[in-house]
Amino acid sequence: MKGNVADFTSGSIPKHLIQFSVPLFLGNLLQTLYNTVDTIWVGKFLGPNALGAVSVSFPIIFVLVSLVTGITMATTVLVGQYKGADDEDMVSKTIDTSMFLITVAGIVMSIVGVVLHKQILSLMNTPDELFEMASGYLNITFLGLVFVFGYNTISSILRGLGDSKTPLLFLFYTTLINIILDPVFIFGLGPIPRMGINGAALATVLAQAVSFYLSIRYLNKAEHLISVNLINIKFDKEITKKIFTIGLPAGIQQAVVALGATVVMSIVNTFGPIVVAAYGAANKIESFSFMPSMSFGLASSALTAQNIGAGKFDRVKEILKWSSIMAMTVAAVGALIVSVFPKTLLAMFTNDVNVLNYGAGILKILVLSYVPFSMMFVTQGIIRGAGDTFITMVISVFSLWLVRVPLAYYLSKFTSLQSNGIWVAISISSVISAVLHLIYYFTGRWRKGMITTYENDYNEISELIDKD
Repeated sequence: MKGNVADFTSGSIPKHLIQFSVPLFLGNLLQTLYNTVDTIWVGKFLGPNALGAVSVSFPIIFVLVSLVTGITMATTVLVGQYKGADDEDMVSKTIDTSMFLITVAGIVMSIVGVVLHKQILSLMNTPDELFEMASGYLNITFLGLVFVFGYNTISSILRGLGDSKTPLLFLFYTTLINIILDPVFIFGLGPIPRMGINGAALATVLAQAVSFYLSIRYLNKAEHLISVNLINIKFDKEITKKIFTIGLPAGIQQAVVALGATVVMSIVNTFGPIVVAAYGAANKIESFSFMPSMSFGLASSALTAQNIGAGKFDRVKEILKWSSIMAMTVAAVGALIVSVFPKTLLAMFTNDVNVLNYGAGILKILVLSYVPFSMMFVTQGIIRGAGDTFITMVISVFSLWLVRVPLAYYLSKFTSLQSNGIWVAISISSVISAVLHLIYYFTGRWRKGMITTYENDYNEISELIDKD
């Protein structure tokens, strides 16, 4: 293989996990950073209402993005398993088909978002003080969805090939551009008018467009393994079927998570702008705290996919052991930092004393779920790496819609906890989700999800994986 692609089917698993996870973590950090930069500029200079508008907007964007996340997850699994099996023809077919599907999805979702975002804001009980700002921010953000989808798909292709370094380089340039453009569009410079919160959205969209362009350009280099031509892209029916077999449950799961977050946000909205802003700032801290665990989960998925594709099933247990140790250790350190310095961290996003005080209380509750949630990311990554995404969807539906949402509503409306009941419900449901994923892993049923060379050899594979 050429470029930065890697072979995970031999050598030290801890070394592979670290080498693959570190660029993923830095990439996630940068990707979150260029969104967080918006939040910092908005919260610091445009006030708590503007910060609340961004906070309200995020779950809506998350819903639409998550509807196609399944395609990117399936792409990583298929590319990884076919690479492990050394089948370059199927790797190329998977890449072409994924890019076709994601381009169509990006166009459709942009139209849906632009047309329906005001109605969605109304359904979410968005406070009147935040409505117009949130509407403008969303409208511009939706116009750039095709860039977000395209870049994430190419990143998933590279992850399946074992390359987590190249996407990091793209994101570095993108984050730098966003940092430069944010104050220009928010406050105006020369012929560019002051755009406020809309300027923050525009800066992010332009940065994402650059990221997508750079990733396409990289894949089309003559010396690289693969190339993408969006005009003459090929479409394969069999690959499409496999993408949806793996990706549809994963996409539904992400949509369920996103819709759950939207419903929880609508409950938060009933407590007023200060609580909304505090929750938005606390969410940003959480997104940074979960990044290492998410990176280990993605790494586990890539390693599992390649080793299954190569028929090296005995390495799967080692992947679980080492990724769990690493993820839980980092999560514990993150939890300690957030517990000790909540206001210091929140002060990056706002100067409002009320928001700082309330946000600190939110974090002290949410931090209790960090360690078990890190285990969930790892276990989920291994299950997905095998191609089994259905059970993660079922667990998400249960933990969110049968635990988090009703518990958040009940505790916040009918107990003395009031809004604190929402954060308690989030922590409880996160722990339950982690436990259920771990139980499912030890049942071994995820082995039926393998979709390449070994998809018909479940019993033989089970014996190999169970062998000490």
